[in-house]
Amino acid sequence: MPQASFSSKEFADPELCKGLLRTLRDELDGPLRFMEVCGSHTVAIFRSGLRSLLPEGITHLSGPGCPVCVTHDSEIAAFLALAEKDNVTIATFGDLMRVPGPKGMSLKQAKAQGARVQVVYSPLDALALARQEPERHVVFLGVGFETTAPGVAATIQTAAAQKLENFSVLCCHKLVPPALEALLQTSAASQQEVGAASQGGIDAFLLPGHVSTILGVQPYAFIAQQYHTPAVVAGFDPADILQALLLLVRMRKQGKAEVLNQYSRAVQDNGNPRARAVMDAVFSTVDAPWRGIGLLPGSGLAIRPEYAAFDAMQRFSLTLAPTPEPKGCKCGAVLQGLLTPPQCPLFGKACTPANPVGPCMVSTEGSCAAYFAYGNL
Repeated sequence: MPQASFSSKEFADPELCKGLLRTLRDELDGPLRFMEVCGSHTVAIFRSGLRSLLPEGITHLSGPGCPVCVTHDSEIAAFLALAEKDNVTIATFGDLMRVPGPKGMSLKQAKAQGARVQVVYSPLDALALARQEPERHVVFLGVGFETTAPGVAATIQTAAAQKLENFSVLCCHKLVPPALEALLQTSAASQQEVGAASQGGIDAFLLPGHVSTILGVQPYAFIAQQYHTPAVVAGFDPADILQALLLLVRMRKQGKAEVLNQYSRAVQDNGNPRARAVMDAVFSTVDAPWRGIGLLPGSGLAIRPEYAAFDAMQRFSLTLAPTPEPKGCKCGAVLQGLLTPPQCPLFGKACTPANPVGPCMVSTEGSCAAYFAYGNL
């Protein structure tokens, strides 16, 4: 299928976007429910106003693409338990600070009560903090997808090479492809339950651009081959998203299911082999809990035994205990595309950005936060 090639300035050109919208309306031949699984796509679609401009019949679903949002309650509980330990400094990205854990406690509140919690901008900043505070043990909270995992892996290798004994990582990284398969299985099951006439389910995927710079295209092949669902790796400018949607519509019209790469200016078909090699050298795949989805086989990363000295889970004998989600919070259903945020009874009432109940309202990339900020656009 031919794909247009645009210069960088054109991707935000209003006239180009208007033309793509007209073509999209002309070629749309029936309802299309597409899901994006990237927090940056969530924000881009809302902030640009695209969501309100999409042709009638195209439904946007926001899936589990926000790293903070999919971090399980049991993992948040482990972060908080670690923060209570003497002589430990927690190093974390800022968007984890306000995520409520058990009994509503957050890392921000733990810090206010005396815990040593430091916001950093990269895992290497956490490593520098460990050098500056040799009398304390610095633990970096490793969350996120394939985008951030290679950098954390390289930091662990650096710590090992420098024999920095007061540094470790609490690894809670997640992998995107297993989550997509779980979503497709849920979508297929729901369609079977309510019949072929249902308007539910996922018809197509807008695949994450940042994650795909690492993975490439091949790891998504199962989406088309096993589930006959079209998918497109897309960039983040309005024209990127509209062109990707047009590719999805055309595949559906032709009865095709392929995985295409619209974001070829940033994503190579084979991704970044060097980054994957670093990640594979330090991490192994394990079953991992996802908020609202549950335990997914092979969807997480754990630190390999040869780097066990830098594994905070082992070093501090931490466990992930069963932890109930906040009462009334529908983050899990939102992350699976089963509900939109306004359908949650807490949305905009008990749960707001100023007083978040669930993580989807905490992160700027969360579906609930995007709906709250841009829902009327």
